[in-house]
Amino acid sequence: MKVHPYLIGAAPAPTPVAQTVLPGIPFFARGKVRDIYDLGDRLLLVASDRISAFDVVMNEPIPGKGLVLTTLSAYWFEATAELLPNHYISIDPAEFPTELQPFSAQLFGRAMLVKKAERLDIECVVRGYLSGSAWNEYRTMGTVAGLALSRGLKESDKLEKPIFTPATKSASGHDINISIEEMKPIVGAEVTETLVQKSIALYNFAEQRARSRGIILADTKFEFGLLNGEAILIDEVCTPDSSRFWPADSYTPGGPQPSFDKQYLRDYLLSVGWNKESPPPTLPTEVVAGTAEKYREAFTRITGLER
Repeated sequence: MKVHPYLIGAAPAPTPVAQTVLPGIPFFARGKVRDIYDLGDRLLLVASDRISAFDVVMNEPIPGKGLVLTTLSAYWFEATAELLPNHYISIDPAEFPTELQPFSAQLFGRAMLVKKAERLDIECVVRGYLSGSAWNEYRTMGTVAGLALSRGLKESDKLEKPIFTPATKSASGHDINISIEEMKPIVGAEVTETLVQKSIALYNFAEQRARSRGIILADTKFEFGLLNGEAILIDEVCTPDSSRFWPADSYTPGGPQPSFDKQYLRDYLLSVGWNKESPPPTLPTEVVAGTAEKYREAFTRITGLER
């Protein structure tokens, strides 16, 4: 797998990047975290330092977060390229189109050039452990995404085998867990089967890779798009934004686990009694710094490189 030494170890910009502006470059869309620019048959995905929790974007950016998301996604895109095709082209600004060269300093480490695909509006969640919304559903109904699980499982228990639990979004932007059967009318039965198989294969690969680095990949979500009629992996892969990472050496089922992801932020927000609706509460300086450290540690542990 190619490693980018000119990006690994690069210090984040002194000032967090809450939003990018690239004059003269066609703007495509702005998500919770990424600013997207239209380059014809390609897109430029720029990961800002914005952070969301419970589908609400916080007011305070997390320094260096965008660099972790971009470089860690590049790591996984390259590592899984033989497993299935993806939209990744490059994170090296020197390989970007000429019109982007004036913005190289702003884009360094946080921008990814990708193939343009038709996004499928399904979040493909794979869970290897019982946590988060899956645990909440299980303890009240004994199911996860409508699938009946064995009785007597505890929070954070390892599941007998990974399960695919798709989600979609309402008009409010909140994720809504659905069943595989409910997914079929949205993307079609054949595409559903493909996404289930590819998502579980990806999870198994990433879980084994992460486990070898002392990290448990408890669950993660993938997104796919269609390019020339083929389903390809898009967006981001196994980052602290899209995954639940736990340290393997302290794993103890029966309750929440320490994590290297945005769960640290979620736990703080729950501790102050936030109702999960806008506006979000102000984040203390130590929570911002602690969240940034969690993201950097996830990158370092998984890749073996400094961020």
